Amino acid sequence: MATVLDDIIAGVREDLETRRRTLSLNEVREAAADRQPALDAFAALGGAANPRTELKVISEVKRRSPSKGDLAAIGDPAELARQYADGGAAVISVLTEQRRFNGSLADFDAVRAAVPTPLLRKDFTVDEYQIHEARAHGADLVLLIVAALDDAELKGFLELTHDLGMNALVETHTEEEIDRGLAAGARILGINVRNLKTLDVDRGVFGRLASRIPTGPVIVAESGVRSPEDVAEYAGLGANAVLVGEALVTHGSPRERIEEFQRAGAAAIAGRLAAH
Repeated sequence: MATVLDDIIAGVREDLETRRRTLSLNEVREAAADRQPALDAFAALGGAANPRTELKVISEVKRRSPSKGDLAAIGDPAELARQYADGGAAVISVLTEQRRFNGSLADFDAVRAAVPTPLLRKDFTVDEYQIHEARAHGADLVLLIVAALDDAELKGFLELTHDLGMNALVETHTEEEIDRGLAAGARILGINVRNLKTLDVDRGVFGRLASRIPTGPVIVAESGVRSPEDVAEYAGLGANAVLVGEALVTHGSPRERIEEFQRAGAAAIAGRLAAH
């Protein structure tokens, strides 16, 4: 039985073939090579700090989701991104998947032109074309979902991403996927607590999976962030960063909300470090 992820990827492949007919892989490679070097998102997320005492926020430009439907119109993604940057977002994520999330590369380009912050091209990567394409549009990170890739693809895509000077958010949902991500060499590991089959969120999953990750990779908590209390819970369990979309695009002042999340996370991290 096909999962929600399977359905999304089928659409992604169709849309990819449409773009490939317009611009060949070689042309996209050339465009990627012409960009300025990628920003160091690993460093922006506190990757080099020891210990990591700050909670970093990856703020998402997100119009809709399969689980919640329409979230926000976002008529001006560039202005939203500027608010994110002013609030101190370490990374800004821009959805480019069209069918389920109403995103686009046009949104990404608008954000890239507006802010100097590292950008994550948030899409479902299933082909090397998309990685070159992301770099061609100025992306500093791409998303690699372990559940969508076999081991050879995961390792190959991660190596290509690093060869292009970018980083990857390697997204996991299970213990097995954590182990596969680590084996592939992930430097930024996301734990998404949303079940891919039911779309239900279980924040309790985070602590169990985070405990399997050794010191080194940046640990990103994904899904289930609604309040500073949620952020504090994740940070207390080992999160170095949180990825937040809905709670920001539906809030009246996303800049202030990011600042609240950072304060709550830093306090929880301080408590965790003091306890050890």
